Amino acid sequence: MKEQISIFWFRRDLRLHDNHGLYHALNSGYPVLPIFIFDEDILHKLPEQDARLDFIHHTISEINSVLKNDFKSGLLVKYGQVRDVFDQLINEYEVKAVYTNHDYEPYAKTRDEEVANLLANSGIEFHTYKDQVIFERNEVVKKDGNPYVVYTPYMRRWFEKFSVEGLSSFPSEKNLFNLLKYSSVDIISLNDMGFKRSNQNVRDYTVNNILIKNYEATRNFPAQDATSRLGPHLRFGTVSVRDMVRKADKEHNKTFLKELVWREFFMQILWHFPQTVNKSFKPKYDRIEWRNDPEEFKAWCEGRTGYPLVDAGMRQLNETGFMHNRVRMLTGSFLCKHLLIDWRWGEAYFAEKLHDYEMASNVGNWQWVAGSGVDASPYFRIFNPTTQIQKFDKGMEYIQTWVPDFQELTYPQPIVDHKFARERCLETYKSALN
Repeated sequence: MKEQISIFWFRRDLRLHDNHGLYHALNSGYPVLPIFIFDEDILHKLPEQDARLDFIHHTISEINSVLKNDFKSGLLVKYGQVRDVFDQLINEYEVKAVYTNHDYEPYAKTRDEEVANLLANSGIEFHTYKDQVIFERNEVVKKDGNPYVVYTPYMRRWFEKFSVEGLSSFPSEKNLFNLLKYSSVDIISLNDMGFKRSNQNVRDYTVNNILIKNYEATRNFPAQDATSRLGPHLRFGTVSVRDMVRKADKEHNKTFLKELVWREFFMQILWHFPQTVNKSFKPKYDRIEWRNDPEEFKAWCEGRTGYPLVDAGMRQLNETGFMHNRVRMLTGSFLCKHLLIDWRWGEAYFAEKLHDYEMASNVGNWQWVAGSGVDASPYFRIFNPTTQIQKFDKGMEYIQTWVPDFQELTYPQPIVDHKFARERCLETYKSALN
């Protein structure tokens, strides 16, 4: 006779504490088999070395060790097609229900619909929960029910609805004794999936009272290591967004909290407007005749534009998988407006390189700099890559760290003259939009 179980499916929630879906699974009345699936459909798009994959592999190995040593259980890790994995599990166990947490990206939504249908055909319930945001989907909308497409009114409504007292907790860590007892096997290696260890590491995050207090004063200066590095940890759910919001609220620092609200703003935009992944939110912007010069794109990717602050950002990204947010705006604007290269090219490059890549924010921010998105920077706002140095890296510390050759004869001449590029951009955009 098959064993009756519930399954908890880890995805973007790689932690044992305050995990919404895991909490409900552990209270389902059946022993819980926790699983993680290395999805072939996602992995085949990744380069051979990817620090994010290393980070996931390391994190699930740690979870497995805790479950093994403390609860005589383990994490079942599979590699393959999601559908095939669930077919196997349904054959092996009498699965009563599958629990997981919501994912809002287009691929994930389609995958989850397929899984839900597969399970329903076997009479198995599929429960998903809100875990990676405070407000989702239609929870912060206008009075008429339509989504906000401008950040400030969205943010105001978000704060009207928010109260730290009303924030739920899901102490999943207290119920781990309800896990299925079994001898877990070793987790599949990166090598066995066709990958190699990356020479980059996903940095630990820092969210303490000092960082939150000083955030407004320090966050715009790339030479200062004053950002939280929270992005990848929110992306993969190694931290609870509820914990982070409580910390920010405790310090009465709305600037830090507003950064988390921006993340949720872009997530609800992607939810309501999934076409924005590859189409401009403002359709007329898809009429722009991009130059898309492959050599100039390569120079931008490699940090060889002759503009030191742009090059510093790109070299930092290539070497570390991180770029300071202020510099992201400049490098993005430079690609779209100085070089007239399609924002989708830049979005794809950042998607490959950034440790904190999150589709909603990446697409949202690229469309913002291109002028084509929601609440976008107007097309005639074109950052001057030289005067930006005066504002944000006056002592040239950031530039000297990443472009030590900027005063040498070998350093390239500017790829394009700023004044010429600005006029060319305005002309190109005007002719497309009028």
